[in-house]
Amino acid sequence: MTSPDPAPEDPADPLRDSLRRERAHHDACRAALAAMRAGADLQVVTGEDVSASGADAEVLGHRLRSQAKALRELPDGPLFFGRLDFAEGTGGEHAGLAHHIGRVRVSEHPAVPPLVVDWRAPVSRAFYQASARDPQGVAVRRRFGWAPGSRGDSADLTGLEDEHLGSGEIRESDLVAREIERPRVGPMRDIAATIQPEQDDLVRAEPSASMCVQGAPGTGKTAVGLHRAAYLLYTHPQRVRRGGLLILGPHRAFLSYIAEVLPSLGESGVRQSTLSDEIARHPVTGTDPEPTAAVKHDARMAEVLRRALYARVNADAADDLTVAEGSCRWRVTGTEIARIVTDVLAEQLPYDVGRERVRSRIARRLQERAERHSGTRPVSWLRRTERSRPVSACLDAVWPRVRPEEIVAALLADPARAADGLLDPGERDALCRARPPRSYRSARWSAADLVLLDEVAGLMARPPGYGHVVVDEAQDLSPMECRAIARRVPFGALTVLGDLAQGTTPWAARSWPAQLAHLGKPEASVVPLTVGFRVPGAVLDLANRLLTRLGTDVPPARSLRRDGTLRLRRADGDLPAAVVSAVRDALTHEGSVGVITADADTPRIRAALTTAGLDTDPRLTTVPATLVKGLEYDHVVAVEPAAIAEAERRGLNRLYVVLTRAVSRLDVVHGRALPWEGRGVPREGSGGASWSDDAALPRCGRPADPVRRP
Repeated sequence: MTSPDPAPEDPADPLRDSLRRERAHHDACRAALAAMRAGADLQVVTGEDVSASGADAEVLGHRLRSQAKALRELPDGPLFFGRLDFAEGTGGEHAGLAHHIGRVRVSEHPAVPPLVVDWRAPVSRAFYQASARDPQGVAVRRRFGWAPGSRGDSADLTGLEDEHLGSGEIRESDLVAREIERPRVGPMRDIAATIQPEQDDLVRAEPSASMCVQGAPGTGKTAVGLHRAAYLLYTHPQRVRRGGLLILGPHRAFLSYIAEVLPSLGESGVRQSTLSDEIARHPVTGTDPEPTAAVKHDARMAEVLRRALYARVNADAADDLTVAEGSCRWRVTGTEIARIVTDVLAEQLPYDVGRERVRSRIARRLQERAERHSGTRPVSWLRRTERSRPVSACLDAVWPRVRPEEIVAALLADPARAADGLLDPGERDALCRARPPRSYRSARWSAADLVLLDEVAGLMARPPGYGHVVVDEAQDLSPMECRAIARRVPFGALTVLGDLAQGTTPWAARSWPAQLAHLGKPEASVVPLTVGFRVPGAVLDLANRLLTRLGTDVPPARSLRRDGTLRLRRADGDLPAAVVSAVRDALTHEGSVGVITADADTPRIRAALTTAGLDTDPRLTTVPATLVKGLEYDHVVAVEPAAIAEAERRGLNRLYVVLTRAVSRLDVVHGRALPWEGRGVPREGSGGASWSDDAALPRCGRPADPVRRP
C-alpha cells in the first residue's frame, strides 16, 4: 500500500495510523542521534583522561575524534528509508522482529536493539535481496517517501509503501522509481535506498576479491564502487583502515561531484584523489605532442626505463678495495666485488635495496678478513665500515646513487640504447627531446613524464601501498598508469569501474583482461552491468547507434526508463542562438541543466548564454566535452555533435559519453550532419571526419511509459 501526500488524518485509517507511528519513530531517532553526537563530543573531551599513555592514547584519541567527526558530518535528511518485518515462525534469529533500515546505525544505548539498523549490516541484506520468489523470512518490506522539512526539520515523512512478500505477488515500487528519477541538483547522492540486487552482490563481495565492473551509462557503477568502499569500512574497519583505502577519480571535478557520498553513509576521512595527484613529483610545466605522449604511455616503456636505470650498474668498474684499521689493511678484490654485484643483480631487487645489499656484502667480506686475523668484530664496527669513505666510493663506482629525474632526463635526451629492439626508429624519434635541458634540475615535465618518473621511482623503491583501491573511469588509463596503480596495491584488492565504450584517451583500453593484467590483477572477475536505471531509454537508444563504430566489444545498454525525452534541434545558421533557445526551454523544467560543447566552442557558447542573462541560474553549467565524464545532469543540451566527434582521435567515444550524461531530457542542437546519420563514419586518426547528410531522427520525445523495475 502507498500513502498519498499528507492530508487531514483519520484515526480510523490504518494507513494514517502507520504514518503517525513511523513519524513518532523518526522523532525518537532524531533525538537519539542528537544524543549520540553529544556523547561522541564528550568522549573526545574526556578521552584524554583515560588511563592510556603514549601510542595507546594517541590511537584512542584518533578513533574518538574520527567517530565524532563522522557523526557531525552526517548530512540532514531521513534517518531511515526502509523497514523489514520478519515473519513469525521462520526459525531465524529475526523471526517476528521489525528493523528500520537507514544509512547509519542509530541507537539509544549500545546494550539495546538499535532504532535504525545500518544498511550494511547482515540483516539489512534482505532489504535488497528478498523477493516474492525468495522472501528470505521477510513478511513485509516497507519503503518510505520523504520531502524536505516544512518547519526547519531535516525531512518530513510523506508516504509509505508495503510489499507483502509472502503473498507471492510481484509488484513494482513507485517510491524506488521516484527516488531514482528525482532531479539531480548538486553533488552526487548515495543510492542506499535504491540499490538493486545485482548491485548489492557487487557491494558485498569479499574484501580480498578484486573485481572489474563493466558498467553501461546509468547502471550505477560509480555508486557501486563508493558503496562498496563504505561497506568494507563497516564490515572490516580495522583491516581496511590499517591497509588504507583510496578512491581514484579521473579528475578533481569528478571528485568534487562524489565528495558527499561517503560522508552521507557515515564514512569520513577516506582519501579521494586522482592518479595525477598521487604520482606528482613535480608540477606539470610541459606538454607533449600526441605521438610522444602515446609512446610514453606504452607498456614497452617499462622495460625501456628498467634498462636505462640498471645501465648505471657497472660490475666492470670494480677495483680492489682496501680499508685501513690501525696498522692493518683489509682487502677485497675487484673480482669479488664484481661477483657480488652480479649476484645481487640476479636477485632482481628494487634498485635502492640492491645498492644497499652490495654495500652490506662488501662490508661483510671485510669483516671476514678482519675476524680471521684478530677475532670477532662488534656490530658497530660493521656499521662503521659500511659507511666508510672507501666502501662508499667503491659502491658509487659499481652501483651509483641516482634520482628518477636523472634517469628520465637522460633517456629523453638519448633513448637509442635503452629503447633498442623495443621501439622502432619513429617512436624513438618521438621520444627524443629536440632540446634536452642542461641538467634534470632545469627540465620541464609533462603529465606523461610524471608517469615515467613514477615508474623509475617504483623500480628504485616500492611506494606505500593500500589495502583497497577503487578506480573509476579505468578504461581511460594507459598501461603505464595502470602500473602506477598496481605498485600501490601489491597485496590488496582493486575495485575497477569503467566502460570500454567511454574510453576517450588515445591509449584507452579495448579489453578488460589486458587492462587488468596491467593493473596487476589478471585474476579479477569482470562483471557487466547493462541495465540502466538513470538514463532514459530514448537517450540510450540514440547512444547505442554509435556502439558498432567504437571498436570495443560492449553489449548495447538497455534502460528500464521510458519517461525521458529526446529532441533534435537544427540550428539554421546561428548555433549560439539555437543553444540559448534550448537552454531557456530546459530551465522551465526542474533539475540541473548541462550545456556540453566541443572544447573549442565552449567560450562562444558561454558568452552567448551570459549575454542572454541565463548564466546566473545556479542550475546551469556549461562544460567542455573533455571534462564531462562521470557527471550527469537532468537536462543536457549537446551542442554540435559533429564538432565533438572530430575534435580528437576517439571523438565518437567522447560523443557517446556526452549523449549519456542526460538522466531525464536530451536536446541535441546541431547545424551540421549528425555523426550517427548516413554512411560516412569518422575514422580514428589525427584528421577530421565527414558524414553524409541523411534524414535525422524524429524531432520529438518518446511517449512517457511507466518505469519498469526488476
